[in-house]
Amino acid sequence: MTDLLEERDAWSMANCSIARALDVVGTRSALLIMREAFFGTRRFDDFARRVGIGEPATAARLKELTQAGLLEKAPYRESGQRTRYAYEITDKGRALLPVLQALRQWGDAWAADEPGPPVVVRHKECGARVRVAQRCEEGHEVVAGDSFVEAGPGLIRSEPDTA
Repeated sequence: MTDLLEERDAWSMANCSIARALDVVGTRSALLIMREAFFGTRRFDDFARRVGIGEPATAARLKELTQAGLLEKAPYRESGQRTRYAYEITDKGRALLPVLQALRQWGDAWAADEPGPPVVVRHKECGARVRVAQRCEEGHEVVAGDSFVEAGPGLIRSEPDTA
């Protein structure tokens, strides 16, 4: 079992999955809009107000998140009003939930004010706090230092493979 990190200079991260994810959700406002979507926010004005950003920034982020497939627009119309759009989370957007939960968990531990976190997420069935844990595909919890990095199918080698 060879850890790919031992030959770090022989590969490129030109197609890094983390960098590509940040291209989609790498702004503070994009992550906060997704937080609000998970909390049930659906309307443009509510996103702008709850995230605390102006309408142009809200429009830009919602457009980007919709184009990236994390949200989709659904028309609605209130009596006597023009047709407007609500934003619904897609399956691709729902897959971002563990990332946001991990950020909240880290923030609760390392960035919360002295009284503690502003919200606590609990499991409906038992009432225990929800936490994100790294697990292997067999279900074992994996802590820092208990994993290794190997080449994936998309790895770009910057030098010829000497193995």
